[in-house]
Amino acid sequence: MNKELIFLRTFAWAAAIGMVFLTASAFKKNGNQKFTEIDVERINIVEKDGTVKMIITNVAQFPNGKDKVNNRTTNETRKKRSGMLFYNEDGIECGGFIYDGEKKENGHSSGLSLTYDQYDGDQVMQLLTQDYSKDGKRFVTSSLAFNDRPSEESQLQTFKIIKELEELRKKDPKAMQQKYDEYLKKNLIGGAPRIMLGKSRNENNGLFLFDDKGMPRAMFYIDKENNAKLDFYNDKGEVTASFPDHKTK
Repeated sequence: MNKELIFLRTFAWAAAIGMVFLTASAFKKNGNQKFTEIDVERINIVEKDGTVKMIITNVAQFPNGKDKVNNRTTNETRKKRSGMLFYNEDGIECGGFIYDGEKKENGHSSGLSLTYDQYDGDQVMQLLTQDYSKDGKRFVTSSLAFNDRPSEESQLQTFKIIKELEELRKKDPKAMQQKYDEYLKKNLIGGAPRIMLGKSRNENNGLFLFDDKGMPRAMFYIDKENNAKLDFYNDKGEVTASFPDHKTK
């Protein structure tokens, strides 16, 4: 009986040591691991110090609201979408690639966006496609856009300002507008599109230029009747000159 007990104890101890050795060896194995197929809801690409540099995610795991990335809060109002988010060496979000698409009651809605942000700010470059239909009519726009952003903006500060303005708007819209103008003068919020190359909602394909307030100032395009046009606008959005100024007979 004693011999059997000693044998069982020795066997159990040897088995435990063997499992520890095999497990450690598996995790210390050098070289790339090859997988034929992986199902995963989210992947975080990190540096050796743990800094997240890229997130590949489905809709459910998309970070927003109470989620933190690199110990920084994320945008609570941003819609969850599948795609990728990019982060710089300081752990600050600096762009992303997102997409979606689904059928609606009266049509469908889909889109794709690839963006690059200015440092600790919002997007200064965007590749955007939107495709939606309603009641049998389809609208498709595709563009490469370049934007101006406030020189003093920062992401965490912008989140706080947006919350403050939303709460103020519910109580006193005039006070909200006054506060918004104050932040605008300090270059903390705002921004405007400056250049767009692509197809507009009016089905015009061309180059569209805007002033620092986001107002259209010049457009060179081909309209949906295949006419080439060059239009100039004043700061009120009124056409001041157009070429050609008459249709060719």
